[in-house]
Amino acid sequence: MISTELLVNISAAAALFGMMAYGMFGGADFGGGVWDLFATGPRKREQRLAIQKAMGPVWEANHVWLIFVVVVLFTCFPRAYSKLAIALFVPFHLALVGIILRGASFVFRSYQAQEPSDAADTSIWGVVFGVASIISPVLLGAAFGVVTEGLIQVKDGQVEAHPAFWLTPYALANGLLALVTCAYLAAVYLTNETQGELREDFRYRAILAGTGTAALAGIVLALAWFEARWFVDRMLSPRALPVVIAGLFCFAASAWAVFTRRYVLSRVFAAGEICMLILGWGLAQHPFLVYPDLTFETTAAPHATLLFLVLSLPVGGLLLVPSLFYLFRVFKS
Repeated sequence: MISTELLVNISAAAALFGMMAYGMFGGADFGGGVWDLFATGPRKREQRLAIQKAMGPVWEANHVWLIFVVVVLFTCFPRAYSKLAIALFVPFHLALVGIILRGASFVFRSYQAQEPSDAADTSIWGVVFGVASIISPVLLGAAFGVVTEGLIQVKDGQVEAHPAFWLTPYALANGLLALVTCAYLAAVYLTNETQGELREDFRYRAILAGTGTAALAGIVLALAWFEARWFVDRMLSPRALPVVIAGLFCFAASAWAVFTRRYVLSRVFAAGEICMLILGWGLAQHPFLVYPDLTFETTAAPHATLLFLVLSLPVGGLLLVPSLFYLFRVFKS
């Protein structure tokens, strides 16, 4: 018989895997919206068409991973999920509105004109798409900052949190870091899907966003030293530190590949950076789901529920992974 502790850890690992996949694919989608809004220069129209071509077939499928994470959390850790939903009600719902608006505006813009290429011209739907692509990752990053800052307190089953605690300097710095990371990821991916001067446009944006990512990572680390010291100590623990170092190595290697125009390598390392840093966060966060009051074990669903979900994962994976692979093969190869 599988122990409850093992089922809890498998469920937590599944949610973490979903976050890594969402960061790697969904993050690039958000970044595409950022560069669509800030398309500039003589190839502004071509930049938007390249983004539209890259995102069009897959943007909706990428959000499968966000839905997967939400389902695993409310199924396997319902007590913690309810407390997070209460404490982070405002940023979560604003982020959800942003995700809906960006998806709807992306589609409306694509069908607003007679010719598909006309969608690259400036319109209200394009502005909505770009602004929503900025707001959503900032809010999700701020929510991440709130969790690591330990501002959500649970006493006698009740959430004790200030309504605006997601607006602290540390939380907002995390939000901005999430935004520039998404922008960097998108720019790196787009250098692999364009050629010539258009590729140089996105290479320049990758350098710009990568520099911003490094600067904001330093600011977040400095703020965390004072505002989230427990998290810094756990990130520097023997369990998480090697993974964090691997993530930093991937970031440096990706930047080197961008500078030296090794575009395939830059994409591999950029994706690896996202995966390693989220994995390092997960290892540092464990066993807390919401520090300092809620752990995975104390908020877990009954054994039968955990077992059902864990046994369902391979079945779902057999359906989901090949279908996503086929989708990318058809539209991205």
